[in-house]
Parts: sequence; structure tokens; C-alpha cells
Amino acid sequence: MQDLATRPALPHLQLQQPWRELYSAALFERDREQIPLRIAAAEKAIIARSRQLFAAGSDTIEEDQALDDALYALKALQSCLDAGSMAA
Repeated sequence: MQDLATRPALPHLQLQQPWRELYSAALFERDREQIPLRIAAAEKAIIARSRQLFAAGSDTIEEDQALDDALYALKALQSCLDAGSMAA
């Protein structure tokens, strides 16, 4: 069985995975060319989960904060990639 971080990007399967798995896959992806795809999939899943929580209207402060933190980390990762490509 392949490790999640080394599994090829499959958009139809990514939508079925929890946002935390997609987030981890983006953070630990080793293939530099796959990282932007992993980031995009994780961001999409995080935004979808945020909308679900908002629509539910229940007390989800902890998960809301985790979602915000995850988006921030993904933006930082993307910035690092962008800076690295400019230096190359």
C-alpha cells in the first residue's frame, strides 16, 4: 500500500478524503511538482469543511481555528515554493 504522501494526485479520490489527510499530504509531499496540486486540493477541502461548519451553525471554535491554521500553513508553504522558484 502506498504512503499518502507518495500517492499520485487523483482529484476524484481527494474529494472523498478528510481535509486533515489532504493537508498532511500537502505538507509532506516529496515530489516538488506535486506540491502545488496537493496544496490546491487541501485548500479546497478546508474551504468546503469551513462552509459545512458555518452552515451547521454549531459551536466549532476548535476546528475553525484548526482550519484557519491549516490555511495559513499552506499559504506559507506556497510562498516558500514561489520564493524558491524565483531564486532558481
